[in-house]
Amino acid sequence: MHIIIISLSTAAAIGPACILNILSSSSRALRSTAQPRFDTADFPNPLPQVEGAPERHVQVQVASQVDSVQGQLTKATSPCGLAIPDMAETSKDGSSGHGEGMSVEDNQKASPPEPPAVTRTRSWIIFAFWAIVACLGLPHWIWTTSIHRSDLPLDAMNSWADGQMKYPLRIKLDTADDNEAIRSNKEEILTHLQSELLHTNKLPLYDVSIAPSQFNESFGQGQETDGDLIIYVRNESKLPPQTSLRSLSPVMEVQANLREPKAAAHLIFEEILKNLDDEQLSLSNLLRDSPFASGSEALLSPEQKAKLDARTTRAFKYASTYHLTFSLFSASSSPSAWDIDAAIEKYISPLVGQLSAVSSFSVDTQVQLHATFSPSIAGPQFDDASRKWKLLKTDLSGFINAAEWPLSPSIGTGPTINFVLYVPSKEQSPLVIAETGGTSWLIPQWGGVQILNPSNKQAKNLSSDDLEQVMLTFADQLTSLVGLPPSPSSLALRLSSMVRERATSLILASSSTLGALSRLTLKLTSIAIPDSVAKAVDETIGRLDQACVDLREGRFESALSNARIANDEVERAFFEPSMVGQVYFPDEHKVAVYVPLLGPMAVPLVMAGIKQLKNLRSGKVKSA
Repeated sequence: MHIIIISLSTAAAIGPACILNILSSSSRALRSTAQPRFDTADFPNPLPQVEGAPERHVQVQVASQVDSVQGQLTKATSPCGLAIPDMAETSKDGSSGHGEGMSVEDNQKASPPEPPAVTRTRSWIIFAFWAIVACLGLPHWIWTTSIHRSDLPLDAMNSWADGQMKYPLRIKLDTADDNEAIRSNKEEILTHLQSELLHTNKLPLYDVSIAPSQFNESFGQGQETDGDLIIYVRNESKLPPQTSLRSLSPVMEVQANLREPKAAAHLIFEEILKNLDDEQLSLSNLLRDSPFASGSEALLSPEQKAKLDARTTRAFKYASTYHLTFSLFSASSSPSAWDIDAAIEKYISPLVGQLSAVSSFSVDTQVQLHATFSPSIAGPQFDDASRKWKLLKTDLSGFINAAEWPLSPSIGTGPTINFVLYVPSKEQSPLVIAETGGTSWLIPQWGGVQILNPSNKQAKNLSSDDLEQVMLTFADQLTSLVGLPPSPSSLALRLSSMVRERATSLILASSSTLGALSRLTLKLTSIAIPDSVAKAVDETIGRLDQACVDLREGRFESALSNARIANDEVERAFFEPSMVGQVYFPDEHKVAVYVPLLGPMAVPLVMAGIKQLKNLRSGKVKSA
């Protein structure tokens, strides 16, 4: 057996930990061997041979030297100043291997302390990076991502419409005779009529005022009435009482016995209620679920509500300008022309002139020959019983052949109202609607269609007289498409009613859009609000206030004009392109954009900063 004896100088050179392991193994081997054998050539300083000495004596000396070296190494310390543990404590079971029973810190050499210059350099580098981020990066990021939010009058947007909507109804009464007895009866009629109108609460939406007036027979011919209702009473004691309305002026002519003023007043009162019934129902339907609701709106039956909804659905949305297109489509080569200009001037222009107080109109015409039906319908079917060609009601909606008929789309800013005159061929004539037997129908929010069955002697040119019934039908369809109420019979009163309805609907639509814009700006705090939006909102509020004032004072056309401008302004503000684009870009998308860009850069900076702060803090604690 070979036993290695290591000197203290060699042990100090190769390291205490390694020597301890070697010595521990050697000592254990010596103690566990019954008859050890060794060679002196293995030791750098071999022991002298004792001639004649027994082998056991040599073993004792070697073991003694090993124990001596172990004891000296036990008292030694490591270069780090840590005491070397006793060999007896390296293993509780008497065995020891390389690194067994010792902590990792004892096996690692501690790094030398860092020079102050290196620490300062590292601190300055980290500070420089953070200074660039704080002084350049963050300001640039804030500048490039900041949004401009103009101040909006949110309180005014939400509360400007508080209050009730009232519609003044100025009624003027006059009599044909001017003697003393008639004047006295006229005063009594005014008193009874005012009592019924103001105390029966049959017109809760109207602010009724009654006054005497000097009636002019030419009233309404170019004179400004501004929604007043003129009641002209003729004394007639022999004939039964009756009333009538003038078509082009808001005049109600009453024939009654003025010597019975109470009965005459009641007759006038009933006629006023009848003429305002449709308008009152329509206004109640508009105001019921709006901020203007006062609780005094008339209750609508399901039939009345369905009728009003149908009228609203049928009419175009209000516009300041409409374009009228009159088209002649002939299934054959005849007729090839029509005297449309004269027909329009005779039958359409008077109506358009009356409607010009509400909207402006432009007109164009066109003709197409050999026009075919739309391929989406089955086409007319011949009925042997009636000897007529019939179109099913289900085919009416697809009657227009949009692919081949050159129907003009919307021209300019306003919508286009189409009026189509279809002349079938003689082989498919007469052509009627199967369910009703009629020859005309209306397409909601598009226009009207009229079928003109050719006569045997019909020329190639349709004169204005041939077009009379056609143009009257188109005129009636036009009133429905622009939203003119069906009653009363006076066109002037119907126009006044439509102006009030349109002004009310525009005010309600504008106020609703204002509220939606206010809620949008409060909910999306990161959305930009350009100055143009704030300017449009201010203009809208001003116009709405003026429209309400005009309504209360009876200036209905001015109220309609202000309400239309207010609606246009608030629609432009709500659909501002710079705002609409940001509505659909939530904060989650921003996080998804920033994390991949800032994560790889921010993590090293943050971790280095935290580590340096800890080092500086620990250095201060040690120095303290």
